[in-house]
Amino acid sequence: MFHLAKRCERIDASGIRRVFDLAKALKNPINLSIGQPDFDVPAPVKAAAIAAIESGQNTYTPTQGIAELRAQLRHSEQQRSGRNWAEDELIITSGVSGGLFLALLALVEEGDEVIIPDPYFVMYKHLVRLFGGTPVYLDTYNADFGIDPQALEQAISPRSKLLLLNSPANPTGRVLSAEELQAVAAVCKRHHLAVLSDEIYSAFAYEPAPSMSAFYEQTLVLGGYSKSHGMTGWRLGWAAGPAKLIQAMAKIQQYSFVCAPSVTQFASLACPEIDLRQPIAAYREKRDLMVRLLSDTFALAPPQGAFYLWAKPPSPWTGDAFAEAAIKAGVLIIPGSVFSERGSHFRMCYTVPNEILEAGCRKLVELAKAGPS
Repeated sequence: MFHLAKRCERIDASGIRRVFDLAKALKNPINLSIGQPDFDVPAPVKAAAIAAIESGQNTYTPTQGIAELRAQLRHSEQQRSGRNWAEDELIITSGVSGGLFLALLALVEEGDEVIIPDPYFVMYKHLVRLFGGTPVYLDTYNADFGIDPQALEQAISPRSKLLLLNSPANPTGRVLSAEELQAVAAVCKRHHLAVLSDEIYSAFAYEPAPSMSAFYEQTLVLGGYSKSHGMTGWRLGWAAGPAKLIQAMAKIQQYSFVCAPSVTQFASLACPEIDLRQPIAAYREKRDLMVRLLSDTFALAPPQGAFYLWAKPPSPWTGDAFAEAAIKAGVLIIPGSVFSERGSHFRMCYTVPNEILEAGCRKLVELAKAGPS
């Protein structure tokens, strides 16, 4: 007889997966729920993967990742943030999710508090709970989904271990400016609070998206090629931070993931040669289309990065009730309570062809104006 560990009771099944379950009975729904790019892996990256397979690069790699890729990423991160990472300050992970897993397992102990700005990526609170920590939610609704330094200071307690940032953010698309990050860094420095900064969407920014690591030494940066190069299933991420933490993550990786996928690592050596201006411009155009079609009906702020729109339906709708009605009407969106302690909003992902996006937006406007049945 298998008896499940109590830790399994600390987490729930993914709310996003529940949306997929609700949609199974629908015929050809308009899918605005899936948070992944709609373009294919670029040809040079595919060719590099094929060449790696054919040349026999199919075995385990060093736990921290192949040297060539780590050097490439240290260089690109230095160009992006100005921070010069040493060789022992970067590890290749199985996606940013793998990096989150390793980092939180290395840092969070029973009773530790992790401050999470709300709204948040769905995985954050569940991993914190899984490892025995307590999520402390920092409400950002009254700060235009930015971070109020005074509110952050008030959230810090003697048990605070970590601040978890995400910029550009999922689900809001919010980008924290240099001035905002500097203010956050000042608070964290004053309280000796470490920062985990999830920057997976840094390539998809419609305005400058600075890295927290440029302003605060005690930062672990997570990044990846999965989103920027249409490689979500290839599982390639990285973490850059203080050597002591990176080496702890490497030790845990030895007994969990072992290493990031070998073929993906070699294929990723071709990623810097890819020009991302066209897909970024295309998503900016989709963002503008959504804002134009929805802003008269829904309360929203134009996303500054990533490819999500966080919207509030008109009264008397709640975000959760509206999402449920939209799914029944054939438009897949995600209820806000999946990403927040509130149920006031919903999330849309705009990585679909423009004609499908427009049709979905028009259906949502029609549903909102009709009101709850």
